[in-house]
Amino acid sequence: MSVPVLTFFNNKGGVGKTSLVYHLTWMLSDLGYQVLACDLDPQANLTSMFINEERLEVLWPTNGERKTIYSALQPLLDGTGDIETAHLEHVTPKLNLIVGDLTLSSTEDELSTQWPQCMDGLPRAFRVISALWRILQKAAKDQQSDIVLVDVGPNLGALNRAVLVATDYVIVPLGADLFSLQGLRNLGPTLHRWRKGWKDRCSRNPVSELPIPDGLIKPIGYVVQQHSVRLGRPVKAYDKWVNRMPEEYARNLLENKSGPYAATPEEDPENALATVKHYRSLVPMAQENRKPIFHLTTADGAFGSHAAAVDAARWDFKILAEKIVSRIEI
Repeated sequence: MSVPVLTFFNNKGGVGKTSLVYHLTWMLSDLGYQVLACDLDPQANLTSMFINEERLEVLWPTNGERKTIYSALQPLLDGTGDIETAHLEHVTPKLNLIVGDLTLSSTEDELSTQWPQCMDGLPRAFRVISALWRILQKAAKDQQSDIVLVDVGPNLGALNRAVLVATDYVIVPLGADLFSLQGLRNLGPTLHRWRKGWKDRCSRNPVSELPIPDGLIKPIGYVVQQHSVRLGRPVKAYDKWVNRMPEEYARNLLENKSGPYAATPEEDPENALATVKHYRSLVPMAQENRKPIFHLTTADGAFGSHAAAVDAARWDFKILAEKIVSRIEI
């Protein structure tokens, strides 16, 4: 039985996706789950949140063997072998990271080439397209992980298609703006096409002993992020965008073309997982101390109103993490 893979995906950037993944990995591990985080965004922003530059110099040497997701793929891409076991960066006993790599962007051409060749039943094509899933599953099983959380870049390219084929569940982070709504309109049809495309290919796998992913790609909800707050509610300038999200999500991600649709995210508990506040001055404080917001202490400068905000963040992310656990039944 495979370990569930949860990917956070929106082809619109700047919605706080990486920060959301980072905080949820920490919260799930705080709740006692064994968590594997994987940075599959070629920008490697999730990696930089976990690891300082001194350690990254060791993992990304100018000369020598890199210890990243790309190095696990490289023998297969070079044609010298199959995937290798990924290096795991141990963050805590409950939390491990597969380190990102800017070189990952160079896989786009190969992944794009191999996708149509799966229809011809070519063994290499299936090895390449399934490679990320096989790396994730081996690492997760080696660490007895309960769940894998994946961060990806904001695009609809061949790399993200391979990541989504390796994905069981998808959460869509959204900003309160027109661009996020347009992102939903692009994302929904793309995920449906990728899911169908992989289903069409699976039966053509010629290597019976090669495990390949199911490609479930099931959306389990959206998270609205980074809104301004006044008296605990989004300011009016954002309401018109926020309140259109339930319909756009239902239409495009769930293919519900007829409704009825919730009028606001608050009235959409089936799909709206959370509305996460922008914690403003706590964000740079957390980044400087390389820890999640809800781990900040008075020694880090979180006192007075900041301490109250830390407690609020802990509560918000705990509720969100528990909803996710419930949705995917781990």
